[in-house]
Amino acid sequence: MEHVQKPAGPPAELKRINAVTWELPVTYKEGMRVPARILASEDLIKEMDAGVFDQVTNVATLPGITGYAYCMPDGHWGYGFPIGGVAAFDVEEGGIISPGGIGFDINCGMRLMTTNLTIDEVQPKIKQLVDELYKAVPAGVGCKGFVKVSKEEFKDVMRDGAQWCLKKGFATQHDIEHIEDQGKIAWADPSKVTDRAIKRGFDQIGTLGSGNHYLEIQVVKEENIFDKEAAKVMGINKPGQIVIMVHCGSRGFGHQIGSDYLRIFLDVMPKYGIEIRDKELACAPFNSPEGQDYYKAMACAANMAFANRQVITHRIREVFSKVFGRTAEDMEMNLIYDVAHNIAKLEKYVIDGKEKMLLVHRKGATRAFGPARVKDLPQEYQKIGQPIILGGSMETGSYLLLGTDASDKTFASTAHGAGRTMSRAEAMRTINGEQLQQTMEKRGIYVHAVTMKGLAEEAGKAYKNIDTVVDTLDQAGITRPVVALKPIGNVKG
Repeated sequence: MEHVQKPAGPPAELKRINAVTWELPVTYKEGMRVPARILASEDLIKEMDAGVFDQVTNVATLPGITGYAYCMPDGHWGYGFPIGGVAAFDVEEGGIISPGGIGFDINCGMRLMTTNLTIDEVQPKIKQLVDELYKAVPAGVGCKGFVKVSKEEFKDVMRDGAQWCLKKGFATQHDIEHIEDQGKIAWADPSKVTDRAIKRGFDQIGTLGSGNHYLEIQVVKEENIFDKEAAKVMGINKPGQIVIMVHCGSRGFGHQIGSDYLRIFLDVMPKYGIEIRDKELACAPFNSPEGQDYYKAMACAANMAFANRQVITHRIREVFSKVFGRTAEDMEMNLIYDVAHNIAKLEKYVIDGKEKMLLVHRKGATRAFGPARVKDLPQEYQKIGQPIILGGSMETGSYLLLGTDASDKTFASTAHGAGRTMSRAEAMRTINGEQLQQTMEKRGIYVHAVTMKGLAEEAGKAYKNIDTVVDTLDQAGITRPVVALKPIGNVKG
């Protein structure tokens, strides 16, 4: 759920810590257990919508929160947590788990794949390519996928994620090795998922969905390669190279799991003596039966999302093979990485000199492990850090970044995209989808959208300046830019 409120100007209590870090102290709001920190440039903080300051300080009141409640530079008003919200909870000190801190589209995430094709080969066929992709990858509200599984077999998808795809011929071993958690979160337990959620999700594998989800063909321009060596390690090795980005999640399945447990948590909070400032922050102690049940159900949705993006990748390879008359292997259609940005994970951090196990909530925020977390990285990335795929708008482009060891100060988390500045309703009111489509085509971006209203919602002017967001993250030291990617074709959900 994405909303945007008009900027009201930062609160008077907001204190500047450094060029890109701002803090609201625990005295700002009754009940705050830790300060709230927002990463933003001066321009971004002035444009930050009013809900961000309210929501990030509400998060700071939750039991077991450690260090700071964070909001990333792409932050804006969300459900419970701001989009771009990050918070870590000490599970041994009453730390909680909250659906509002994860998001309803559980494991909404990004994946990026290479090709050895160039702009000269692809541009003449861009319309055919995008139109074929539109047919092959169902998009829009309520769309159904081509992978038919029974409700019983769907439980295997919940348990095994992208590794289920490997068994079914929709993935390669290389794919699996380049997905966060190798595409399978081990603690998933289908018995913690309601029949209603299964009914909503079992026929949606291989679908984009709607909202800000997309499948995009992008070009690497020479002037946009900032780190040639790191880019080469990830398979980006020449100017004019074509890459493909996918942004989608667990669809109605994850949404239903979030809704189911939100109701449960609202009922059980009094039993645990938990009081919250906003019912959208409904939560339970992580170590409670209810908290554990949600954690296991959330993992089922995350695994479905990994499988969903993997099946879409399989379809993309089929379409490229059809259009170019070459195999996916011959075109070197390799996965760079797949990373989640709506999830909670148990991770170890050193707090006040002691190693602690924390439950890190990332809501519209991406994991950003540096080289020190070597065991969590694919072999070829162990010296450079974890790839981060930062999605921008379909007009302005996206970024490939790398995590740094300094990101531990933000619980190894970074932004997930550009972040909205305009609500969907306002975008639909003020932007004409047909005109936007024509303007984009004149600028060399061919887009095939489910609806013109949906296209208007995602116009570039509805988003923050992605270059400013990336520069802020770089200044904060938590990620470093490798390549900027410019769109030439887009399938819009």
